[in-house]
Amino acid sequence: MMTRTKQHTQGVWEDFWEKPIDQVYANSERIIDQIRATGDVRNKWIMEIGAGSGRDSFKLVDLGARVILLDYAENSVRLLKERAATLDKKVYVVRGDAFHLPFKNESIDIVFHQGLLEHFTNPEDIIKENYYATKNGGFHISDVPQKYHLYTIVKHLLIRLNKWFAGWETEFSIGQLKMLHMDAGFAIHSVYGDWMRPSFLYRASREVFKKIGIHLPQYPKRLPILSGIRDAWFRFFKQQKIALYTFMDIGVVAVKKD
Repeated sequence: MMTRTKQHTQGVWEDFWEKPIDQVYANSERIIDQIRATGDVRNKWIMEIGAGSGRDSFKLVDLGARVILLDYAENSVRLLKERAATLDKKVYVVRGDAFHLPFKNESIDIVFHQGLLEHFTNPEDIIKENYYATKNGGFHISDVPQKYHLYTIVKHLLIRLNKWFAGWETEFSIGQLKMLHMDAGFAIHSVYGDWMRPSFLYRASREVFKKIGIHLPQYPKRLPILSGIRDAWFRFFKQQKIALYTFMDIGVVAVKKD
């Protein structure tokens, strides 16, 4: 089952990373924020698994980290090398398997991935493999879709209709994500989450309008006063525990204890 799922997933992402990078929505700064919160990353080995376009990891180079970008899709590896050359960033691009990392045990300071676990039926095996690669005292960060969201309903409807861009996909509650890490041997350091920006409804509407020849901008225009009020509310609400059940994306920051 794992091999079949892996091969299917590779095919999906080979196709996905053929599209121009400017057509792919950028991530929020949440991953960078979580990594910076672990401490000074200068000269630390940081590995992104399922790196895709490497947008977040290239930013880590500017913070002084030694960055490894690992992906199984050949088109992603090609894109990562092209972007590294264009941006003049020194990174180590590796074509590798998340289930069998080509690194020694306890060799990486921080391992992270986003948009990875949900594409496999056995995500626990990925986290266990990450555990072995992470140094004692090092961190592991998993970023995934949150279960209790309109996105989940729409996604599974499209999966049933064989219309979902990523083939098969699942999602997690914060409790499930924490348990996966603890079962692998990690201790939970912190949890976090963020909303989709632009919103899921805007992105979905944009795709619908595109099919009838109406092209909305990739990012809607911000209205300064309304945007300021909204951002202030989001900052407040984000600190409430219930927010974890409203976020589009959630994550766990775990630590490998000595």
